[in-house]
Amino acid sequence: MSVFGKAKAKVEELLGRAEQVYGESHGDAAASLDGEARRLEAEAEEEQAAGEQAAGEDRHPDDDGLAGAR
Repeated sequence: MSVFGKAKAKVEELLGRAEQVYGESHGDAAASLDGEARRLEAEAEEEQAAGEQAAGEDRHPDDDGLAGAR
């Protein structure tokens, strides 16, 4: 995931958290649930990107992903 993608996911997480807090403080269950869903989706995107990055670090620099296919 690019730096832009990571920043976008973090912004979505923060907006979701703000919407969730707004909903909880104003008794708006729909806003609270929408915010929680938005926050969780953004957190999942961040975790997926971190997992992909960690998997990429396990490779040898010369590995083209075709090991055994030649």
